[in-house]
Order: sequence, then structure tokens, then C-alpha cells
Amino acid sequence: MKRRRLAVSDAVIRPMVIEDIPAVLEVEQASFSLPWPKEAFEREIALNDYAHYYTVEQEGLVIGYCGMWVVYDQVQITNIAILPRFRGKGYGKKLLGFMIQKAREYGGAVLSLEVRVSNTAAMTLYKEFGLQPGGIRKQYYTDNQEDALVMWVNL
Repeated sequence: MKRRRLAVSDAVIRPMVIEDIPAVLEVEQASFSLPWPKEAFEREIALNDYAHYYTVEQEGLVIGYCGMWVVYDQVQITNIAILPRFRGKGYGKKLLGFMIQKAREYGGAVLSLEVRVSNTAAMTLYKEFGLQPGGIRKQYYTDNQEDALVMWVNL
């Protein structure tokens, strides 16, 4: 049986709903050493008026997600992740591009995020969208006290 090659263009990006949380938790746990708990996503989706979360799906499977807070004209990417087996294929790039467009639509003027200083792959992606280093948050990550690089871009 020949398997159909999945194309990034076939991926669907849509708003995250409560029912997506189990699948999003799989992405989260596969991606981060300090994954957010289920309750954090529930609060973000149900209670946080500043939060906007989206999933990316391939053939009905949630393969990634991204969240951001929009407070006045300031946008903060809270997290972005793609399942490991789908990384390096353009899904993260498509999702980040979508989120930046949404940030503009929501009235954002500046977008920022934090990234582990060791995560060069993510930094390379962010730089493709014009994000630049803006500072260091010392010992930001509590699992190993790794610093975070703050990156930002004017929208």
C-alpha cells in the first residue's frame, strides 16, 4: 500500500477548543521538559480574554499548536510546538506565519517571545520572520536554570 505524502499546504489551522486539550497535551509533553498541565490550557481557552490559541492539524490529527496573549498592542507568544515526527517539514513555519498575521489582525504592534538559548532551530525560524534578540532572562527555565533569549519584532 502506497502512503500519500503529507503536504504542509494540506494542514489546517483553526482555533483551539477545550476538546483539543488531550491532543495538545501530547504535543506539549513531547516538546517540553516543563509541559503545561491540562488546567493551564483550560484556563487559557475558557477564562483568559487576552489569550488566542490555535491548532495545526494534518488529516484530522492535531500535530501542533500555538498560543499568544494580546494586551493592547503588545503580543506575547506563550508557546508554540509541533509533534517531533512532523518537525522540519514546514508546519512550524506555517503556524508561526499564521500567528503573526493574526497578531496584526488583533491590533498588535510588537510581538515577542522567549526561547531557550540552546534552541537554535527555533531561533533560526523566528529570525526568518524578523524577530531579533532583545535581551536575556537569566535562569528563566526552572528545570535546568537555562537562560531564555527574548526575541521581538515590530509588526
